Amino acid sequence: MLVKHGVISALTRSTSHSPSSSSSTVLRRQQFLVRTLCASKTHLPKLIRAMSSTSEADAESVLRTVTPSLDPKRHKGQAGKIAVIGGCREYTGAPYFAAISALKIGADLSHVFCTKDAAPVIKSYSPELIVHPVLEESYTISQFSEDEKRKVQDKVIGEVDKWMERFDCLVIGPGLGRDPFLLECVSKIMLLAKKSNVPFVVDGDGLFLVTNSIDLVKSYPLAVLTPNVNEYKRLVQKVLNCEVDEEKAEDQLRSLAKQIGGVTILRKGKSDLISDGEIVKSVSIYGSPRRCGGQGDILSGGVAVFLSWAQQLKSDPESPSESPAILGCMAASGLLRKAASLAFTKHKRSTLTSDIIECLGKSLEDICPAS
Repeated sequence: MLVKHGVISALTRSTSHSPSSSSSTVLRRQQFLVRTLCASKTHLPKLIRAMSSTSEADAESVLRTVTPSLDPKRHKGQAGKIAVIGGCREYTGAPYFAAISALKIGADLSHVFCTKDAAPVIKSYSPELIVHPVLEESYTISQFSEDEKRKVQDKVIGEVDKWMERFDCLVIGPGLGRDPFLLECVSKIMLLAKKSNVPFVVDGDGLFLVTNSIDLVKSYPLAVLTPNVNEYKRLVQKVLNCEVDEEKAEDQLRSLAKQIGGVTILRKGKSDLISDGEIVKSVSIYGSPRRCGGQGDILSGGVAVFLSWAQQLKSDPESPSESPAILGCMAASGLLRKAASLAFTKHKRSTLTSDIIECLGKSLEDICPAS
């Protein structure tokens, strides 16, 4: 490998000259490196693997491939029907960000299933969203008997079930909170989605639920987890029983995804890392130094849309080899990073999540012109 690329010959040529005293130390170090690498056959394969371990995704190419053309012959709903499961009395912004981002990217319909307290607030943010006030928290049923609580839970599941077959993807967790009764209801909704083969993206407090109940997503290839640094740390501790190892970040991510049965994980960070337990992709284009809250909600809504679009390509014999989940993650990551970069150019330190959302359309248009 080193001979092929001219490394050894170059070093040999450089040592054939009489080096000055100032450069002799550097040359001796180079010679030592060559001798060390050539001394054992085991070093070269390790070097080759290290050089090829990082696979930077061509996110813009993926965006062009996955994003459907605007065809006047298509009808409402064919470009995607997304549902966000989340939103409680404390948190109303996160489900809105995820749902409205899905629309801004190009989904036709975006639903939010939230608690009764959250519904009027989320409705007031935008008339574009279809809001279902069906989820319940413990405080609203604290006086109920166990039998009455089961009936309430059955009603919640039934309300979601009658819509389930219409959705192309769910986003589970933005603004969900950690109320025990609410989480129990959502866990049953996840089982319902799996039974119906509906893909879902898990973010926010949905990841808290999954970390404590891994079986909810284990071996479900249509599940995508989008943890931030702290959520990822808890997943690694729970599943791999160790701490996060940044020096082996890609191998550890691959092991984590494989251990959970081949789910796709998008580890958010300076560079987003994506793995399904087999391959690892990195997305590091664009980006912004502004880390305002809510960007993960944009990402989760984006992954849902692009995953649903990638699903439509499966019947195409020329479709990409990567899974729809991997494609959806690469596309959403690239688009969010471009939109964040554009928003930061305009607003600098005062950039907010709402500013980034407003840049989603232009960012996608720059890459995939509508006409």
